[in-house]
Amino acid sequence: MRPSILICRRVFPETVARLREHFDVESNDADDVWTRDEMIARLQGKAGVFVTGTQPIDAALLDACPGLRAVCSLAVGYNNIDVAACTAHGVAVSNAPGVLTETTADFGFALLMATARRVTESERFLRRGEWTKWSVDLFAGSDVHGATLGILGMGRIGQAIARRGAHGFAMPVLYHNRSPLPDDVARSLGARHVSRETLLAESDHLVVVVPYSAESHHLVGAAELARMKPTATIVNIARGGVVDDAALAAALRAGRPAAAGLDVFEGEPSVHPELLELPNVVLTPHIASASLPTRRDGRRATPQRAPRRRRRRRARC
Repeated sequence: MRPSILICRRVFPETVARLREHFDVESNDADDVWTRDEMIARLQGKAGVFVTGTQPIDAALLDACPGLRAVCSLAVGYNNIDVAACTAHGVAVSNAPGVLTETTADFGFALLMATARRVTESERFLRRGEWTKWSVDLFAGSDVHGATLGILGMGRIGQAIARRGAHGFAMPVLYHNRSPLPDDVARSLGARHVSRETLLAESDHLVVVVPYSAESHHLVGAAELARMKPTATIVNIARGGVVDDAALAAALRAGRPAAAGLDVFEGEPSVHPELLELPNVVLTPHIASASLPTRRDGRRATPQRAPRRRRRRRARC
């Protein structure tokens, strides 16, 4: 008998077809959002599960699904997966960072530009029929070229954003990361490692791309936002919860920073109601990696494991 696997959300038909060459597949073509109990019931007898960033995989679920041998994530982030528990249960875990890097960086930079140049704010104005004449300060925003780009978190995506800023828009690049980049890599990006306080104070456009964890929860809150320039913008393409959305709404209402671009939110798909009311926020529904070529490219997956722990069994997915 072939192993059985579960696909938790709708994916492209060709992806399902490729998996069916090797496995018995139960797919979620209706794209229903299953409860935890429904997911556990569907995982009975399954050797593998294909998840997005919203299905939690923890020790209790693994205990209830003893046949599970692989958890494969469509996403880069895997904060929804307890890797240590998977390791202890002999369950392999993979994510897809290499697939999403360039597309996510493209979108992060697009969100930065839309925020800086007030693109969505001005479009809503036009669509409401309020544009009756041209004026010199009509939706005047801030420049991107030559402005200081700040990056909080300098992994693959952070470096890809730095390349776009430094080489495409002549932007000086500041960054803060737990570990500085090798000197040659930093030089190639025109990037300078600074303290978090300096990053906040000197960035004209700050992009947040740190992984979500207990340590990074509300990494950018009221105190951090107060350090930013009143003319600055902030973009979050990391995870909801890295930025304190309530504090951000209050800061934007007070005019410091000037604007924000958000693709991720605390408690998404719910969005903090004050953010919905503010004109100086560009809001998108977690679509930074949503290009068709990227979403269809499942060839590169990266295994994850808890440090210093050995997995007893491994399965492909």
